[in-house]
Amino acid sequence: MQLNTKLIATFLGPIFFTLIILFFNPEGLPKQANAVLACTLWIATWWIFEVVSINVTALLPIIIFPLSGALELKAVTASYGHKYIFLFMGGFILAIAIEKWHLHKRIALNIIHLLGTGISKIILGFMLATAFMSMWISNTATSVMMLPIGMAIIQQVKDYPSTPEDENKIFGKALMLAIAYSASIGGIATLIGTPPNLVLAGVVEEIYGIEITFAQWFKFGLPISIVLLFICWLYLTKVAFKIKMDAFPGGRAEIKRLINELGRWSFEEKVVLGIFFLAATLWIFRSALQQFIPMLDDTIIAILVAMILFIFPSSNKKNPILEWKEAVKMPWGIMILFGGGMAIASAFQASGLANWVGSQFNLLRDLPIILLILMIITAVNFLTEITSNLATTAMLLPILAPMAISLNIHPYILLVSATLAASCAFMLPVATPPNAVVFGSGYLKISDMVKTGIWMNIISIILLSLFVYFVLNILWGFNPTTYPDSLR
Repeated sequence: MQLNTKLIATFLGPIFFTLIILFFNPEGLPKQANAVLACTLWIATWWIFEVVSINVTALLPIIIFPLSGALELKAVTASYGHKYIFLFMGGFILAIAIEKWHLHKRIALNIIHLLGTGISKIILGFMLATAFMSMWISNTATSVMMLPIGMAIIQQVKDYPSTPEDENKIFGKALMLAIAYSASIGGIATLIGTPPNLVLAGVVEEIYGIEITFAQWFKFGLPISIVLLFICWLYLTKVAFKIKMDAFPGGRAEIKRLINELGRWSFEEKVVLGIFFLAATLWIFRSALQQFIPMLDDTIIAILVAMILFIFPSSNKKNPILEWKEAVKMPWGIMILFGGGMAIASAFQASGLANWVGSQFNLLRDLPIILLILMIITAVNFLTEITSNLATTAMLLPILAPMAISLNIHPYILLVSATLAASCAFMLPVATPPNAVVFGSGYLKISDMVKTGIWMNIISIILLSLFVYFVLNILWGFNPTTYPDSLR
């Protein structure tokens, strides 16, 4: 059945493309814009049904945009070299160094050990450690790293005969979901924490020529991440899973054993930690540093710290902290996918399709902004349950941007709503990589994920809507009810 669906979708994409080119010619739609629309529909069809890897589909604009007249080849390929791709690259290289020297594991174990071994505290410790690491490392890598630590704790609990069997199962489910949810929630906090955040930054720069800095996103994303993480912890430990025992014996001993296995801090760990703090400090205080170095940019900082990792010698003096053969393991597919999204955004703007799409939404003009925000966040939240969050934002943001003109509201309202919602799919194993990782542990059934995740979806929809409506414009300093003339 799955094969038949993919086979149908394989031909459906080109069919949609042909039909739009030949028969869809509404008044006011330029020929170039018509070609962009046709190409985007083909790409979206293949992304949604995953005819081939979504990363492979992201290369399709290089072929069909120039051939259809949607966008010149030079402009298309330039999108794959967008500065945010190199910001991603620097972040990935830093993450690889952290993983290579097991710094992420040491940080996680010490956070868990610090909080104690009560049931709720163990789960909170895992959530804080996972969320913190996910702010800087991909949520997939974070959840993969946390999974064996979590399973070791669950196994330790099973070894004690005084622990009821049902309690083990409930604890196992709660801990696995805590890891998955906090990996997604932690990524919201920083610009490099999850791919949709950088897609937003790239689209805003591509369309409006405005840079969303690391610090600007951080002051908005971090509070959301903290509040949602705390609510999620309360929901998992007080509502979704009720464990009667206050504490499991042996939990602290197992954490201590894992810490002892790591041994003393190595020279390399200390160096990587120092470079990590250097990167974070430069990103957060970049605006202040620009008074002395005007051209300083988040991407320059990312590549700078990556270069330091390649140059700084390890303790044996023969090899650097990180070698290129290790760095090439970075997820190139994500960067290609990001480039594809930027190509679509560029084509929407250059062809006039953005303006035409925006003019079609006059019917929504009279809707209250809060209702509009709620509609977008809900739609994207549930769409992301079955599609890649990166592909979803790459498809939707170029469409949402011109809507703001017709609705006479600031575009950040629509764009940030969709971006945040794309990181908050909690129901299905296919929704996010962390969901898939913990589902593979064997402690969860799909029914467990759906009945727990549906409420997390609803909680996140409400919370994100409130933050976008009440907080975003205050922190970023804009009038939400008016489309600024400077962006026209």
